[in-house]
Amino acid sequence: MKLTWKNFDFDFSQRTYVMGILNVTPDSFSDGGLFFNPESAVRQALRMQEEGADIIDIGGESTRPGAEKITVKEEIRRVVPVIEALAKEVRVPLSVDTYKSLVAEATLSAGASLINDISGLRFDGEMPGVVARHKVPVVIMHIKGTPKNMQQNPSYRALIPEIMDYLYGGIEIARNAGIGDDMIIIDPGIGFGKTVGHNLEIIRRLKEFEGFEKPVLLGPSRKSFIGRILGGLHAAERLEGTAAAAAIGIFNGANIVRAHDVKEMVRVAKIADAIKRGSQGFNP
Repeated sequence: MKLTWKNFDFDFSQRTYVMGILNVTPDSFSDGGLFFNPESAVRQALRMQEEGADIIDIGGESTRPGAEKITVKEEIRRVVPVIEALAKEVRVPLSVDTYKSLVAEATLSAGASLINDISGLRFDGEMPGVVARHKVPVVIMHIKGTPKNMQQNPSYRALIPEIMDYLYGGIEIARNAGIGDDMIIIDPGIGFGKTVGHNLEIIRRLKEFEGFEKPVLLGPSRKSFIGRILGGLHAAERLEGTAAAAAIGIFNGANIVRAHDVKEMVRVAKIADAIKRGSQGFNP
């Protein structure tokens, strides 16, 4: 399985790829405010590239549980200057974490080359057309509800089938807009309308998503389910828990791991790949 676009070529038969998280926000759950200044955001992105990030995912609006929406204008103001600066300096693709078509249009025009849509192309009907016109990949993620209400007692009759149905629906939306099947990444949406038990079940049953024949992105990084399992640890203390979730996720079929701690997750991915793939995953 490959993902090829612009000057980028990802071969998922060879290894797991790491997507570094860059939140250009004042209020993200883990690193809100740390990289709100464009200069600090650019420095962090360059640092992640040096640490081995394969993709840098830039978000201008927090989608943590209970988060309030911001305007399109404000989101563009936060993200576009960072994209413009990084497009001249980085070698890896720049992803934008947004569900708004106008933000996608502005950022793709500024030099981004991938859209990560937490709504699975549901929140903005114009988004699929923007992605199709720019001929870039899109991450279709599962979410139950919206960031504002998604963690208010989420429940499912059948967790994995319901997630799969949502993802299949997103894929159909993408196809109908002219997005190629080879430009679609799927994400089961760890933490987006899920209980601790739901998140664990998704990671445990991740192999079932191989039937989509699409790259699978997994985003457990510093999520609250890790903190709860470990006795209430704060986000900054969840590195080992994140590493465990990522390693098991990779073993069960994740192709891309989204991470705040890039250097550490690159190491985790190398070991998990070596164990899973045997000699094929170890290239000394």
